[in-house]
Formats: sequence, C-alpha cells, structure tokens
Amino acid sequence: MLAMNYRGPYRVRASHKAEPEIEHPNDAIVRVTRACICGSDLHLYHGLVPDTRVGTTFGHEFTGIVEEVGPGVQHLKKGDHVLVPFNIFCGSCFFCQKELYSNCHNVNPEATAVGGIYGYSHTTGGYDGGQAEFVRVPMADVGPTVIPANMDLDDAVLLTDVFPTGYQAAEMGDIEEGDTVVVFGAGPVGLFAAKSAWLMGAGRVIVIDHLEYRLDFARRFAHCETVNFLEVNDMAVHIKRMTDWLGADVCIDAVGAEAAGNALQRLTGYYTFMQAGAATALFWAINSVRKGGTVSIVGVYGPTFNYVPIGNALNKGLTLRMNQASVKRHLPRLIEHVQAGRVKPSEIITHRIPLEEVGEAYHLFSSKLDDCIKPVLVPPRAVVH
Repeated sequence: MLAMNYRGPYRVRASHKAEPEIEHPNDAIVRVTRACICGSDLHLYHGLVPDTRVGTTFGHEFTGIVEEVGPGVQHLKKGDHVLVPFNIFCGSCFFCQKELYSNCHNVNPEATAVGGIYGYSHTTGGYDGGQAEFVRVPMADVGPTVIPANMDLDDAVLLTDVFPTGYQAAEMGDIEEGDTVVVFGAGPVGLFAAKSAWLMGAGRVIVIDHLEYRLDFARRFAHCETVNFLEVNDMAVHIKRMTDWLGADVCIDAVGAEAAGNALQRLTGYYTFMQAGAATALFWAINSVRKGGTVSIVGVYGPTFNYVPIGNALNKGLTLRMNQASVKRHLPRLIEHVQAGRVKPSEIITHRIPLEEVGEAYHLFSSKLDDCIKPVLVPPRAVVH
C-alpha cells in the first residue's frame, strides 16, 4: 500500500509498505478515505518528539471504510464508513470508565501519562497512523464511530481530533455567560476553541496570533476580535487594557511547544532542546487571565520541564486545566452541532492534497505557505464525495 514514511526531521515521503493485518481479535482494518495533517504532526516532522522512528507512518485524524474485522469485533461490520478518534482506548479500564479516554491504562502500558495515539511515535504506543491507504484500528468496538449518512466526509474527518480538541479547550475553561475568552493561537484548534467559546456562552472572544492570514481567517470563521502579538509590547498589559484592567476570564493555550514570540523561550525550549518546548503562550495565558480565572491548555508540550510562571498562577488563585481531548465523549454533542448547522467544520480546510504528494503537503503546512490553515490528504482509492 501507499503510506506516508518518516525518514527523519523535515524528511517525509510517500512510499510503499506492507498492508496492515489483524493482530488481535478486537482489531479492524480500515481503508482510509480522508487523513488530515495536524499541527501536532509538525512536532514530529520537526524532530521534537522523542522516539519517533524512521519508517513510522504519521496521522491521527482519519476516516475510512471497514475492510475486515477480527473475530472479537461485535459492533462494526465490513463496509461501515467510520470516523476514528485519535485516542486508542480500551473502554473498560479505570480511566476509560471516567471517560478519560486519552489516558487509557491498557493501550500504552509503559507510559505514566498519555494513552495510545495513532501515528505519534513510540511514546504513545508505537501505532502506525492513518496517512496511508490502510490502517489497523485496535479496540475497534469502542473507538470508531459510524459516520451519519447525511454528514459530509470533510466535516466528519475534523471530528476525529481538531474540533473535539478545540471544544474541550473551551469546556475546560468553565465559561460562564458573558465571559471574555482569549485564545492563544489561530491554528485549527484555536479556531475551533474560539467557535466553541461562543457555543458555551462567551460574551467576547479574542484570538492572538502573528500571521495576518490566520487572524483574518479567525475573524471570518469565528467572528472574533484579533490581536497580532508582533504589534504588542507586553501581552498581559495589552489584554488587561482591553478588559478594564481585570484580565480575561478564561485564557486558552492552543499553541504548545513551538510558540513564537519570545526569543529566550525559543532558544532554550526549541533550538537547544533543554526543555519541553517554548511555553510562550502558556506564560502569556497565566499572566493575562484575571485573578481567580481559568487557564485551559490543549497545546502539546513535551514530557520534561518548561519555564512557566507557576508562582503567578498560585498568587492569582488560578485554575489550570489541561489534557488531550477525550474525543468519544464529545462526539454526540458535536455531531448534533454539525447536523443543526451551528458549525461547519470543513470550512477550515484550505488544501486537499493527494497522499502521493504528502512531502509537499508537510512543507506547505509547516512553512505556512499559500495561506494554509488545514490540509487534508486524499488516498488514491478514497471516496471523493
């Protein structure tokens, strides 16, 4: 089959590899119909995630048609068209029972934090991802969800990660009616966090970024105010000035490890690998939120330490909430929002690229060329409509 193949930092290509096989009675084999490139994949592409091995296939956002199921699979059948949450989870452990599917205890037993994730290095279980023609889907009875018959496939693929992650970012903010919400990052997750903040009753939503094409997109898609941080001397002071000197009620970090905006953070956290990424956005979020406010973190950081003003968080009495999104928990509500026409997820897709051109797709997205917001890969045997 054709699959994305990681050859080292900044080096990916489409090449042929063996098709996956049923390895466990609860597996399914899915023929991929759509696969996204996520901002989190760029951390792998840039060589920043430990134990990313040559030959790995990335991709944790995908839809596909069930081609084969193991003898233990009861709820899926051949021919079902499914969206597959990026979390791999068992559905029955202590954490899954609490709907913390991203922290499943059984699919990544050597980890102390995150559970299994498709195509995201051996730190998340070593599972191959969906930027391929076929993918093995473990725990097939609990993860995949059959796509509603009337749902656009391009909408469905964005329910596997980016929309649920943005939605959970807003949910973890405990937004109350009329709250001012600041979202750091106008990438796909930040866009959905901003959109979701309105659904939860926000009275004002402000998105921070430094790329004008992304800020323009945020204004059109999320109907929010925007700030270009390159035009701001002190982010916390600027946000306080915009909010009667109180600060925002909720700040959302939708950026993570590769944040721009602070030379020292970039030097130590990115270029010299001395910490788990540049925590610039998190630093700004803690200092920009009001006393007693909430900071929600969905931006991806590495497993080691960061320069974070935790003393400020303590003295301000902040609530910090964070996790990988538990996609399955949100799907019923998000499908309802899509079917009711409140959100059209596919509006953020700017590029549809054949899987054969995956190397060019990564370059385009990583370098932020051609006003790219969200690229989707289409395998050769995919369903087009």
